[in-house]
Amino acid sequence: MTDKQIPKPRPSIQTALPALLLGTATFNTQYVADPHSMPYRDIVARAISLGVTGFDTSPYYGPSEVLLGEALNALFTSPSDPLSRESIFLVTKAGRIAGDEFDYSPAWIRYSILRSLKRLHTAYLDLVYMHDVEFVPPADVLTAVRELRRLRDEEGVIRYVGISGFPAGVLAELAEMVLRETGEPLDAVLSYGHFTVQNRKLALPWVTEGGEQQEDLRKSSPLVRLKEAGVHVVLNASILGMGLLTRRGIPADPETPAGADSPFTKWHPSPSGLRLACKNLADIAEAAGERLESVAIRWALEEWARVGAAAGLGVDITSHAVPERRRVGATVCGVTSIPELEETVAEWQDVLAGLDRASESNGGCYGTERQKKVLELVKNELWPALGTWIDFVWDSPGEGYVNTRRPEDKGRVPDDGIIAAFELSKNSEENVGTQKPE
Repeated sequence: MTDKQIPKPRPSIQTALPALLLGTATFNTQYVADPHSMPYRDIVARAISLGVTGFDTSPYYGPSEVLLGEALNALFTSPSDPLSRESIFLVTKAGRIAGDEFDYSPAWIRYSILRSLKRLHTAYLDLVYMHDVEFVPPADVLTAVRELRRLRDEEGVIRYVGISGFPAGVLAELAEMVLRETGEPLDAVLSYGHFTVQNRKLALPWVTEGGEQQEDLRKSSPLVRLKEAGVHVVLNASILGMGLLTRRGIPADPETPAGADSPFTKWHPSPSGLRLACKNLADIAEAAGERLESVAIRWALEEWARVGAAAGLGVDITSHAVPERRRVGATVCGVTSIPELEETVAEWQDVLAGLDRASESNGGCYGTERQKKVLELVKNELWPALGTWIDFVWDSPGEGYVNTRRPEDKGRVPDDGIIAAFELSKNSEENVGTQKPE
């Protein structure tokens, strides 16, 4: 392990985690026909040049880890201005192999982590989540979290440990279990699709009229439960509802030409009624001179910055716009092009620019005209238009789900040389007296 690859000390994750991360689930056939033809190297390089230094991926996302690793390695090995590993924050996941296949056994988790190290061209990962924890028994989650912590403490290949998933209540239950059973809280929880213009269930008391005064709702909120379970940071992801909150939307009928041509149709779990309701939002936004994507991105970024901080589950940041350290909610945003990236970052920078102008007199709005317009459009037009589909959540797992990983195959890992290469490298370091990182 080279000096540049040795993990940094472990301060509180609230001071280490960036407030905006680039999610690379989009580097996958679920979002684009051919991920290898995407300008993924340019996207990653442009993100870093714009100040986005956090990257979120998973082995479940098809070629995502490999593509992200290639893009980062080109920057790590640049002959003119190499990127230092410690200047970025790398996040991946473990445990989900395929749509209905999960293996949370210690042997598979260790293998998955070592494979991710190789794919991402790094000797350590800043944060690892157990992926989509609602699909396995709680006991399996506990076993896997313990293995991640062992990899953190004994092998030095992980800095922080967390869980990710869809049902916010399940995330809270599992965070409570981890604290109860181990005495140590999770560093981070990734919630996706539960804090969007359509679905606000992660933090309803904070985004409805008079919500902060609704004590009963606050006490039952997943955010309050996660905070009481000792979780340090909750990240918000899938702010476009995995494609629902876009002008293109998700075709309601997979048999139509539009549906047949859409990569989302087969796998997206939303019912047709919700897809049509969200498509209607695009028309309303257009009538107001806006793109639905822009409104959805801006609302989620600005509101989660506020709510994540208010719940005590945000991260500390400094920037040119906010020179003094401030706490904001952290968000993961996925893009498929540089214009999408630049739009997201521009919205985020405007959110930051308004932080210092926040006041009680404007109802918590950070103080830019853009934010005021978006908040009014969402509250007065988009939410009423959703009708019964507001805060609708589909089941996860869906009806009839069965883990296709056979019991006898759990813990069985490929003989592809990844573990052997890691052990050889570790033994070589020990033989030359390399000090193990703390």
